[in-house]
Amino acid sequence: MKNIRRIVTPLCMAAAVTASVTGCGSKGPLDPGDPVSLTIWHYYNGSQQAAFDVLVEEFNETVGREKGIYVQSYSQGSVSDLETAVRDSINGTVGADEMPDIFSSYADTAYEVEQVGALANLSEYLDKEELEKYVDSYIAEGCIAADGTLRIFPTAKSTEIMMINKTDWEPFAVATGASLEDLKTIEGVVSTAQLYYEWTDDQTPDVSGDGMAFYGRDAVANYFIIGMQQLGVEIFQVENGALTLNTPKEELYRLWENYYVPMVKGYFGAYGSFRSDDVKTGDLLAYTGSTTSAMYFPDQVELDDGSRTIDYIVTTAPVFEGGAQYAVQQGAGMVVSKSDEKHEYAAVEFLKWFTEAENNLQFGCVSGYLPVTKEAGSVEKLDQVIAEHELEVAPKTYDCLTTIFNEMEGMTLYTNKSFENGSAARKVLEYHLADQAAADRAVVAAALEEGKSLEEASASYVSQEAFETWYAAFCEALSSAVGE
Repeated sequence: MKNIRRIVTPLCMAAAVTASVTGCGSKGPLDPGDPVSLTIWHYYNGSQQAAFDVLVEEFNETVGREKGIYVQSYSQGSVSDLETAVRDSINGTVGADEMPDIFSSYADTAYEVEQVGALANLSEYLDKEELEKYVDSYIAEGCIAADGTLRIFPTAKSTEIMMINKTDWEPFAVATGASLEDLKTIEGVVSTAQLYYEWTDDQTPDVSGDGMAFYGRDAVANYFIIGMQQLGVEIFQVENGALTLNTPKEELYRLWENYYVPMVKGYFGAYGSFRSDDVKTGDLLAYTGSTTSAMYFPDQVELDDGSRTIDYIVTTAPVFEGGAQYAVQQGAGMVVSKSDEKHEYAAVEFLKWFTEAENNLQFGCVSGYLPVTKEAGSVEKLDQVIAEHELEVAPKTYDCLTTIFNEMEGMTLYTNKSFENGSAARKVLEYHLADQAAADRAVVAAALEEGKSLEEASASYVSQEAFETWYAAFCEALSSAVGE
């Protein structure tokens, strides 16, 4: 990943300069004879939580013991549960726990907490040399303070990949000539999905209109943000804290045409909570999702008449034809609650240790998260850590990480800057089109059961007039969400 082009804001460069001047360096207020206790809230569960807890225990027994830091970590459940717990703490809700010293946070939530002055300035505890160890765009994402100083410490990141049911893909590809090369573009995915729908429909010549969906995607908001970026438009343009919404009709038509239309026609699908669930039930062959979803890609397809084992393929996420090579940068970092120098300093010491290449890769081997330092982002370093620590790594997670390491050269990782009401705006991107597509698909499916052809059933939904209606409603909803 060392060759990835990175988006770095001037403010974050200022933060690095500030850090080099004011950073605590090797000084510090710690006393092993009087250790400081830190509490961390996160949203890790299952194997991710177990891997994190192992590293916390290792820190406590080594560096923590040496420096006088003791860390206790607690899972708050889901991301939304964690966000609720943090907001309750800040607002002094009856029964709420005190704010933790450290908590996992996405940029939008961290921005809200920063606005009430509850986050520590991490630039005071990191010098320029230390900051330069991290992928530049990860540091840039965390510089959410008005003065450009760092508030979110990058600890684990992810991007998107495509995963495919190889076992069922192969007979389809042999029969139709479909190629993995076609799946490199979003338009190619749509064409392949139509081909798959028609091919599966033909398997039951006595029943028309019962073709199956080929593809789905998690995080429709990412489709909007990154898709528009690939087409040369920054949908959320933030300068000096001020937001400009960019919603040009031509580019949004391409997004509508390549998501809503195939959804309504049944070429794409979304049925369970996540698209990996839909692969497991045999309702989809492929999906785009986070690198962390690799561990959830099923080993078997569960059907009404039994289950069967499947293999998988991992590829990079498709890009709009002719578009720039942008990929989403996502994953929560960790923030430090504003308190006193001793607690803040100790918190940063733990986060620096956790993000050292070997420790961060050990976590990534289990979680599917990408490491955050430049040193750690290579297959060679990954293999070295696996060998030295004799780690058992799930093949899917390993293949996912190495696919990204090998293919991300020349790709620009992107995440929009934080802004007021950013969470509300993202919800519009996530649900406005997806919910309408699901509702309209249900009507089309009912019409197919009544004997109408797919063309007849979907005609009114995929027309230019239908797009114009959606476009006006979408722009209104987005403007309302950001308070315009």
